[in-house]
Amino acid sequence: MPGRPDDVARQFELDRPRLRAVAYRILGSLGEADDALQEAWLRADRTDTSEVANPSGWLTTVVARVCLNLLRTRDTRREEPLDDGARTQVAGTGADPAEEAQLADEVGIALLIVLDTLGPAERLAFVLHDMFDVPFDDIAAMLDKAPAATRQLASRARRRVRGVPAPEADLPRRRRAVDAYLAATRGGDFDALVALLHPDVVLRADAAVVPTPEPFTVSGVEPVARGAMASMGRARAAAVVLVDGRVGMAMAEHGRLRVVLRFDFAVDGRMTGIDVIAEPARLNELDITGIG
Repeated sequence: MPGRPDDVARQFELDRPRLRAVAYRILGSLGEADDALQEAWLRADRTDTSEVANPSGWLTTVVARVCLNLLRTRDTRREEPLDDGARTQVAGTGADPAEEAQLADEVGIALLIVLDTLGPAERLAFVLHDMFDVPFDDIAAMLDKAPAATRQLASRARRRVRGVPAPEADLPRRRRAVDAYLAATRGGDFDALVALLHPDVVLRADAAVVPTPEPFTVSGVEPVARGAMASMGRARAAAVVLVDGRVGMAMAEHGRLRVVLRFDFAVDGRMTGIDVIAEPARLNELDITGIG
């Protein structure tokens, strides 16, 4: 019967893959997801579940509430720059980097990047309902909101994830160019990258990119291409997205948005400008959506 400790433990182990998937999609970080599962188990283990009719659904709720608290805590620190110590702490959560990379590919890096731009309530509503079919009534109880308001949260999140028609007249060609830019930087194809750049191309990067004391600018095809190739490691966790309605690229680290690239194009389709943005305050001002 429900409520016995061994039954709860058995149910938790049966549901662990799904619970982990829920936590990973809400948090975007495998290490944080595993931490959330551990905290959820501690809560479940010390709770009287004798009246719980649906242990699996109840465990999903416990995990989601833990993840929501983590998201809200993270949201209050979004403006803080990520120093080397913080990077070490994030990377040292015990998650297997290869497994995390595989999960990111399975879920979709672009999706994780756009999810990271959502507020905690929007992200929870979208992930639980659209990805795991949790009823809005249940999600509303977690968020302490009315079901209608919860539906609106999921709807807003859905529009951002799926993307909206871009105002650019030449969206398909520019998307192909950014796709090619990403492929060239990932593959180390210097010549292919040079072919995408206009002779007068300028790359502008803010102080958080390297980091450097001041923003810097690089001009000319080969210097810009060399600078782009230097970011090849970061580009492994990158995806093409819409940035303020224009085709751009975003890079993530452990499911967190870290760097955004905005591109300007000449009439012939070659890139004339690349803005590299990494300062948290500037990232927060960007409107990033998926490409529908």
